[in-house]
Amino acid sequence: MSFRLLALRPEPGLSATIEKARAMGLAIAGHALSEIRPVAWDCPDPAGIDGLLVGSANAILHGGENLARLADKPVFAVGEATAAAARAAGFTVAMTGSGGLQGVLDAIARPCHLLRIAGEEHVPLTPPAGVTFAEVIAYRLVPLPLDPAAALLGSGEALVLLHSAATARHFAAECDRLGLPRGTVTLAALGSRIADAAGGGWAGVHVAARPDESTFLQLAFDLCEQARSIPGSPHREP
Repeated sequence: MSFRLLALRPEPGLSATIEKARAMGLAIAGHALSEIRPVAWDCPDPAGIDGLLVGSANAILHGGENLARLADKPVFAVGEATAAAARAAGFTVAMTGSGGLQGVLDAIARPCHLLRIAGEEHVPLTPPAGVTFAEVIAYRLVPLPLDPAAALLGSGEALVLLHSAATARHFAAECDRLGLPRGTVTLAALGSRIADAAGGGWAGVHVAARPDESTFLQLAFDLCEQARSIPGSPHREP
């Protein structure tokens, strides 16, 4: 017994996930269940900004012409993929996190005033004493139909990777629209908020121990290995 592994994130992250998964020996298919579109935003006066708080590479890839006004500001990035995108765009990376953007925010030297460049759907943050930030929305996720990938979910058992709460909600709604049984699909989520957004009724729901891609794909690898070791049924949580 084995899972059919399916990633649903938008490009360019989808191709990156597929490449990393295949390098681990995983057989994986991909379908972009959404696409990223830029949102026009007004840049605050750069003179009052000490650094940029960035929770996704999409903020750099889709930030638009205003980023040029902020090119001398250090970037505080949620993880290595975001940091790499910032460096490629010419920014200096002051800090790279590994456990979520709140952890990055908590570790920043103070006093400090930041500009958070975010997507339309983003995790709320609580700044520590001495740290403040303004926030702009630079991009949004636009949902796309699941139909092209429905055949991968229509028979047998599937393991679906969910990278965002928006994708989780949309995937659940699309399964219901197409009449695809949730009980034959196991979910792997990058974080607990994402798992919660998918709702219930699935064969199993698993959450990465840390919200980074390496840990997430290791979870997928382990689940696929466990599924192969149990004849006739996929691995399920107790």
